Amino acid sequence: MKIVVAVKVVPDDQDIQVAANRELDYSKAHQIISTYDLNAIEAAAQLAAAHGATVTAVAVGSAAIDDSKLKKNILSRGVDDLVMVADDSCANLDAHATAAALAAKINEIDDVALVLCGDGSADNYAQQVDVQLACALGWPVVNAATNIEATDSTATVKRTLEDEVETVEVSLPAVISVTPDIAIPRIPGMKDILAAGKKPMNMAAAPEVPAETIEVIECLAPEAADRLGNVAEASAEGAIDNFVAALKAAL
Repeated sequence: MKIVVAVKVVPDDQDIQVAANRELDYSKAHQIISTYDLNAIEAAAQLAAAHGATVTAVAVGSAAIDDSKLKKNILSRGVDDLVMVADDSCANLDAHATAAALAAKINEIDDVALVLCGDGSADNYAQQVDVQLACALGWPVVNAATNIEATDSTATVKRTLEDEVETVEVSLPAVISVTPDIAIPRIPGMKDILAAGKKPMNMAAAPEVPAETIEVIECLAPEAADRLGNVAEASAEGAIDNFVAALKAAL
């Protein structure tokens, strides 16, 4: 069994700066694994260990994702090999184009039984790549998975919804997106990190730019609100009541 996990690389939000015109400056931001995909990687690694399978991570993004530290971070988490399309033509792709680019690379991999995705991406959180990837591959899709049990031909998936837990059986190959509850990401040790540098990495440019379906007009940080500057002295009479009244007025 071959398991593929789709990994999105995003700028570290701690490094993103806001310019005077409210535009976001990513120039100094390090590239990291999207938080939700860490859970998908761990779920894939645990499934692979239970079934004697292998895990291939597939990522699509700008040339900036071709980063040695980032690649070792992915491969040190129970992943056997990495397939990465690192091309500036693939920067900021929408969900439809991302799914098309991922599907193209997955179709090049033999004997894929299962593709795991995170619940969403840490930047846009559109929750669309999983369903559009399944559509591009022509496979069934299940989302909101909190537990997966697989055989050679089927997967039994528990979906934890707002008011109930569903159990769904789906034939393989399939695409399954997982919630953060499915598995706690491991912390790679030094041995894992050193071994990651020796694992196969297939780097490629994009053969063609996938068609996008969404046009982004602008992306700006919210306007900063002026501080009211109300300061209450704790020792003053009625300070607590005044504070509560000011808080209610602000809300």
